[in-house]
Amino acid sequence: MFNGEGSSSVTSSPLQLFPWSLSPGIGSPYPFLRELKSEERGLCLIHLLLACANQVAIGNIENANVGLEQISHLASPDGDTMQRIAAYFTEALADRILKSWPGLHKALNSTKILSVPEEILAQRLFFELCPFLKLAYVITNQAIIEAMEGERMIHIIDFKSCEPAQWINLLQTLKDRPDGPPHVRITGIHEQKEVLEQMAVRLTEEAEKWDIPFQFTPVVSKLENLDLESLRVKTGEALAVSSVLELHTILATDDDKTKTSPSASKNLQKLLRMKQRTLGEWLETDSLQVFSSSPDSASVCSPSGLNPSQKMNSFLNALWGLSPKVMVITEQESNLNGSGLMERVLEALNFYAALFDCLESTVSRSSIERQRVEKMLLGEEIKNIIACEGAERRERHEKLEKWIVRFESVGFGRVGLSYNSMFLGNRLLQSNGYDGYKIKEENGFLFICWQDRPLFSVSAWGFQRQS
Repeated sequence: MFNGEGSSSVTSSPLQLFPWSLSPGIGSPYPFLRELKSEERGLCLIHLLLACANQVAIGNIENANVGLEQISHLASPDGDTMQRIAAYFTEALADRILKSWPGLHKALNSTKILSVPEEILAQRLFFELCPFLKLAYVITNQAIIEAMEGERMIHIIDFKSCEPAQWINLLQTLKDRPDGPPHVRITGIHEQKEVLEQMAVRLTEEAEKWDIPFQFTPVVSKLENLDLESLRVKTGEALAVSSVLELHTILATDDDKTKTSPSASKNLQKLLRMKQRTLGEWLETDSLQVFSSSPDSASVCSPSGLNPSQKMNSFLNALWGLSPKVMVITEQESNLNGSGLMERVLEALNFYAALFDCLESTVSRSSIERQRVEKMLLGEEIKNIIACEGAERRERHEKLEKWIVRFESVGFGRVGLSYNSMFLGNRLLQSNGYDGYKIKEENGFLFICWQDRPLFSVSAWGFQRQS
């Protein structure tokens, strides 16, 4: 019933698979746990999580259950960074197991519906607590302003249109043009009608206040169901496209299959034999080397290393057909579109450890706002990456190197992001006291980093006529 991946170690006892197993004893929590330092506990949790994930991958529910029970004594949604991450990863692994019994899974989740207001609230809190979205909006707007210099009619297509702050900032800049503000039309795409209604009211108010000719066109649709040809770019309009953390959802395909990864168990044993070291040292050095993509998971990719997606190719071709003057794309800088579970677990651990670390450095552990972001936004993303497959798995992040191949293959040309984009981003960081965040430039692309770890990429593209 439970389909898995990896090499099987079904004959091993559960306690042999978990070298830090917490044998039942007197008292709970077990006394020695109180003596673990944060780094030691973090390393212990990583080992336990990967060992448990491997058992989930091969379908050994008994061993996975033991692992989840052991982790529960160390993980906590209000603890330090690694304790919080472990709490959401174990929830995701447990959810993946439960999906083997659809009736049970549906019954347990029938009342757990994340409402639209809660989802929007979590996104809004993430916008306020961390500078990532603010930076993406500032860089996107600057690229649009530079591309639209001299244009009198500007049309912007906004994928997942839900944050008015981005376009209020753009309107403020356009109102100060020496020759007067241009006519601005924003086509907002979102699957919730009420979100678009709120966007329309807020932006129209601002445009009227500054006497800017403005029109907001709402399109209620998921991005993958969007008919781009119906958006009707009018004659004389210069088109810009903005996509912030949304384009990757189109990569979901109905025929996605979970492939086996024979190397996963071997790599896990290598990990468990490693000498103890600090959590920071392990994450920085060995984590990416221990679990590499297996031959099986690589075999479903094209020669360029891309997971083939007919839906994405069709969408980008239709987008190219609209002849956008500039298209600005912000995406997560992580490879979370692999077919193998272990591959995704390790990559997600690295990516979300950095995101949780950002929150740890800037927001107190007792903050209700932080807990909402972690549970309703980041935790839900982690669950989707680990527990879901096929079209249901929408969080399919890919690194910029893969997006470059996709965009160039359909005819888009690179538009280098200017020095002004980076300058404005750095000024935002400095003026708000965002320590530890950086912006790096590479070949005309910008990377938004926590410390030296790139977490998001921003790239700009333009219509190029095919010869």
